[in-house]
Amino acid sequence: MKKNKLWLKNSLLVAVVLGIFLIVANDTFAAPLNLPNITLGVGEADSPQELSQSLQIIFLITILGLAPSILIMMTAFLRLIISFHFLRAAIGTQTMPSNQILIGLALFLTFFIMSPVFSNIKTNAWDPYQNNQMTQAEAVERGIVPLKEFMVRQTRDEDIKLFMDLSGRELLQDDSDILNELPLHIVIPAFIISELRTGFIIGFLLYIPFIVIDMIVASTLMSMGMMMLPPVMISLPFKILLFILVDGWNLIIGQLVQTFK
Repeated sequence: MKKNKLWLKNSLLVAVVLGIFLIVANDTFAAPLNLPNITLGVGEADSPQELSQSLQIIFLITILGLAPSILIMMTAFLRLIISFHFLRAAIGTQTMPSNQILIGLALFLTFFIMSPVFSNIKTNAWDPYQNNQMTQAEAVERGIVPLKEFMVRQTRDEDIKLFMDLSGRELLQDDSDILNELPLHIVIPAFIISELRTGFIIGFLLYIPFIVIDMIVASTLMSMGMMMLPPVMISLPFKILLFILVDGWNLIIGQLVQTFK
């Protein structure tokens, strides 16, 4: 009897709450909704300053859209992330460290390595442009120079000659004026393939000590007759132990940063 009374009270409470909700919802949706009116259009500029501001906004949006590609392909990020992925594959830890950790580490190391270049761009291009000491075109031209200098310094001559030949340009006779003579559409792809080559060389060198451990463990298991036991399961702890004993992260990151100097 008590259970029936309790169930009846709960049913009445639910019915009252549902009725209140329906009344409020009816009043709310019955009221007219004021939707915002959004219009897009292209009109004539009243002054050259308005046109200049519009062009600056378009230029800024374009730069923001290309920022990931610039960060990946025109800085030290490419060599770092390739080396870290080869290191993880050589150790055999599959997804540890995760991609987010490797990308974050490569990103902050990129900022560390590229800080002199970014400081140079800020001092020689951004600050004078902010102080109205040069035009936007002059600031862009002057800001590209430190980045181009960094890429040329890290690029092999063979890769530059490759794209010079593919573009039909004559080889430069004087290396002193190479920054002014080489356009970006030659420097950037030459820098990318040079970084890919360097990253694969570093990955090969990282593989060597861990392959030796795999070979020792596999030969030991075969000599003991343990054919069904996966060698990777036994060699993984030894590879991690070796990496810890030699202070692997300190050693590898230190050597990677030194390759850019």
